[in-house]
Amino acid sequence: MEPMLEIIVLLAIVTYIIIKYITIINKDNNQRNEKLTEERASQIFNYIIKEAEKKGLKIEEETTENKEEINETEQTLNKIPNFNKEKFLSSAKKAFELILSSFSKGDTETLEKLVSKNVAKKFQEILNKRQAEGITAETDLISFDSAEITEAKITKNDLARITVKFISEQVNLLKNKDGEVIEGDDKYIQNITDVWTFERNITSTNPNWLLTSTKKS
Repeated sequence: MEPMLEIIVLLAIVTYIIIKYITIINKDNNQRNEKLTEERASQIFNYIIKEAEKKGLKIEEETTENKEEINETEQTLNKIPNFNKEKFLSSAKKAFELILSSFSKGDTETLEKLVSKNVAKKFQEILNKRQAEGITAETDLISFDSAEITEAKITKNDLARITVKFISEQVNLLKNKDGEVIEGDDKYIQNITDVWTFERNITSTNPNWLLTSTKKS
């Protein structure tokens, strides 16, 4: 019997016992029987746990803290008009790939359409420094291991901010003006974790999200 089915059957039996027991004790509803009810309920619960452990089953309770974090994020996402999580993550992965490629090539025109002014400024500073030193970059995004929403907020100014953690496999190289590799290895695939935050005004007719923050994790 499958583990989940065993739990369901066990719970069904226990529920029947509890109902029968409550029916009996309700006939004599005094303080002593109320205490016995609590004690008996505790005994039944302990019995369930022991039986489950004997069968190799593990019953875990999600902490209140984790439930609150998940619920808060989901509630925020539900407040964003016409928001679809799967569609958003699919678009975020495409944006990640395009921004990574554009930054590597120094394509500032494309970057300005996808990132905020502050991020564009930081990218430009790095590109200017590389150009002055005669350094070029090559980035090859092999695949995504995962992409998940880790946080969502809506400000008083109706700005929705969604943070996404990307785990991807990449090959990154830096070359000097002579084309020699000075950082990285074209045969070495890196497993990289990036945490990016996207933002848009939920009252705007413009559906596009802009990258407003990046960091490595």
